[in-house]
Amino acid sequence: MPRIALTSPSVGIRGLFEYRPETGAPLKRLAHILLHGESPLTKGERELIATAVSHGNGCKFCTMSHAAAARVHFGDQHDVVDAVVYRGDASQLSPLMRLLLEIAECVRIGGRSVSSELVAKARQVGATDRHIHDTVLIAAAFCMFNRYVDGLQAITPENTEEYLQMGDRMATLGYDIEVPNAAR
Repeated sequence: MPRIALTSPSVGIRGLFEYRPETGAPLKRLAHILLHGESPLTKGERELIATAVSHGNGCKFCTMSHAAAARVHFGDQHDVVDAVVYRGDASQLSPLMRLLLEIAECVRIGGRSVSSELVAKARQVGATDRHIHDTVLIAAAFCMFNRYVDGLQAITPENTEEYLQMGDRMATLGYDIEVPNAAR
């Protein structure tokens, strides 16, 4: 049960965005830029970072919805998402992506956990400033999104099919879609 009286029947973070459109709109825009905007990381890689961070934070809604979106982006290799997130097996990923996921995990624990040595290792396998920047910002943003959803106990679907539909919509349309003017 949500901790505040939401004005929308929308589930998860969407209901929270609709509750407060003046904050919801820029947050949605941030998610869209991070996960669908220009980046050296593929959309699937960015969704995988968001999923891994959300799983580490124990946020069911964000884990399930972003895992579904990541699977869409990974296409025929969709099983890599579950291998990484639920089994801790990143062997199918490039050395660069494995290290970026380590950086994201360090951010999840606390930003100061990212060591110069870890960043140097990532650079040795091809990470650019932009790879590192985007990884850190996605991880940090998803810590905030996870806490937003869980802190207000947004409505979380129990039906896996709902997450599959959300994932398809998120992968296809992105996040910067219109939020109706909700009563405050």
